[in-house]
Amino acid sequence: MRLRIRPVDTTFYDLFTESANHLVTGAALLAEMLAVGALHEDVARRMREAEHAADETTHAIVRRVNSVFVTPFDREDIYSLGSGLDDIMDLMDEVVDMILVYEVKVLPPELSDQVQVLQRCAELTAAAMPNLQSMKSLEEYWIEVNRLENEGDRNHRRILAMIFSGEFKAVEVLKLKDIVEALEAAIDGFERVANTIEQIALKES
Repeated sequence: MRLRIRPVDTTFYDLFTESANHLVTGAALLAEMLAVGALHEDVARRMREAEHAADETTHAIVRRVNSVFVTPFDREDIYSLGSGLDDIMDLMDEVVDMILVYEVKVLPPELSDQVQVLQRCAELTAAAMPNLQSMKSLEEYWIEVNRLENEGDRNHRRILAMIFSGEFKAVEVLKLKDIVEALEAAIDGFERVANTIEQIALKES
């Protein structure tokens, strides 16, 4: 077993938890955007604010890793985890923005299945982040996120088949495909974050 004394300073763990909590907020706003009768401009404004707050947390992580001599785990892993969380928020913001800019009025209800997967991934990730300090109780997290990513893949295939079924006009297909692909990318992003945490845990064990 590798003997390593971790710094008592909890700043990194607090920042990663804060970053993951931004994703919970983003996923909730995404679900709101898909709801019938949603005020798209208002939701998009709040998503932009949430994305900006997430960026600030990411910048704080980078500033912190560049300013301290001892880090709780490898600097490369800190960068990878911070950027991975930030990428997911960017993708959720992108989905909301596309719905607004493309002026999509009717969204297939099947998209809600993907957003539910995203919300669950966000909740699990936020709950897992505080455990980075002890490196305990993390295995169930990355196993479940991997399962959810597989569920997202199945949803993705079904949704693509539906939008290409001939039910939608060509221009609507193009709009919906962009949205569907971005949702899939966000779910994939959660799996990458989970894989990064698994790698960190293995190195530190």
